[in-house]
Amino acid sequence: MLDQEPRIVVVGGVAAGMSAASQARRRRPDAEICVLERGPDVAYGSCGIPYNIEDPDRSMQDLVKIPLERFQAERRIDVRTGHRAIEISTSDRFVEVEDEADGKRYRCPYDRLILATGARAIRPPIDGLGRKGVFFLRELTDGEAIKRFCAEAEPARAVILGGGYIGMEMAEVLRARGIAVSVVEREPQILPGFEPEIAARVEDELVRRRVELRLRTTVLAVRGAPDGADHPLRVDTDRGVLDTDLLLVSVGVRPNVEIAAAAGVQLGKTGAIATDDRMRTNLDGVFAAGDCAEAWHRVLETPVWIPLGTTANKQGKVAGANAVGADARFAGIVGTAGFKVFELEVARTGVGTQEAERAGVEVLRVPSRHLDRSKNYPGSAALDTVLFVEPRTRKLLGAQMVGCLGVAKRIDVLATALHAGMSVDDVEALDLSYAPPFAPVWDPILIAAAEARKALGLHVQNASNLLIRG
Repeated sequence: MLDQEPRIVVVGGVAAGMSAASQARRRRPDAEICVLERGPDVAYGSCGIPYNIEDPDRSMQDLVKIPLERFQAERRIDVRTGHRAIEISTSDRFVEVEDEADGKRYRCPYDRLILATGARAIRPPIDGLGRKGVFFLRELTDGEAIKRFCAEAEPARAVILGGGYIGMEMAEVLRARGIAVSVVEREPQILPGFEPEIAARVEDELVRRRVELRLRTTVLAVRGAPDGADHPLRVDTDRGVLDTDLLLVSVGVRPNVEIAAAAGVQLGKTGAIATDDRMRTNLDGVFAAGDCAEAWHRVLETPVWIPLGTTANKQGKVAGANAVGADARFAGIVGTAGFKVFELEVARTGVGTQEAERAGVEVLRVPSRHLDRSKNYPGSAALDTVLFVEPRTRKLLGAQMVGCLGVAKRIDVLATALHAGMSVDDVEALDLSYAPPFAPVWDPILIAAAEARKALGLHVQNASNLLIRG
């Protein structure tokens, strides 16, 4: 047990950090809690940034969920924005902090330390990324910068480097603002990690919305206009030059772990901070949560790094509780995520072909297509599903979906099935709701499970035939 009035220091705010600080306060009203945040905001919905950019009249501050003053006044949490942690001494239990307003440094002592340092956008080694009109999108300040640029420069053309979730969302957002968009992706398809039929349907939707796709294309450099000005930009690729007013670099993120590693905190095989199910690190009294930390994958049964806001909030809550003496546990994840691009919803859970093969897990992939609603209901459309099944055990390993309606909620059913360790036979037997505006009598989930059961039968039959021939 901690002594009276324990001092809890949280490095990093937003989802994990503020969840940890708030949970610690609920459990220990007497605790002294300090949050060190290098940025100006501590609690905002970062996933809503693209949609805020779409609306020119909406303030980016609308995404701030809880103002700084409320944390200080109502929850009695000492939140210090603009204060950057630069070093951690785990032997003497203090954090060396720099106040970026005046450059002064001071020591912030702790009894328990929670690392919630998050992740940052990857900056690829491309010359010219410091030019005006080049943006990354990770934090609220990034969104504000893009929105301000759109208002002041009125860009007519945009290039998005990267065909992942953020790239897809921003393609829709920029088209909605009347901007011509080109997406550059070095892989053969957009959405790396998704199955080809899922990605192909999204690609068709992008083309239908007049988004230019440049696949198998690598950006080499970013130059200014021929007259030497920074704006507009010229994007050199191995397949020609793209002229643009705005370049969004969205090629992924990596965990902010440097300060932790320098202090002796162990990193996992993913490069993020290794923790147990109580969010403890290898060092006494030091916890980690959110985008800087690994999470236990319930399907693969190994630590993974999948940075998502849902995970960050849950891990932060566990870390905050245990930092003040509780015994809470983080149940792990199955890797559920989704996004929207124009009229399509896209989602996934569990593992796909690539992840299963990397983990050495035998996998059978089963694609299927069914209507999202009753065929006689106006507006019904095709919903594509790919299930991933382990042939030996018949256990569901994962799922991917794309369609116009109900994808996000259906993927949650399959995520629940994964969490419970269900087989495809169990999934096929589920009692799911039916009404023409919401689903056919046989929901796409049930159809997908039935197709998987048939595919498993063929798989066993083929395996038996091979044995007989052998």
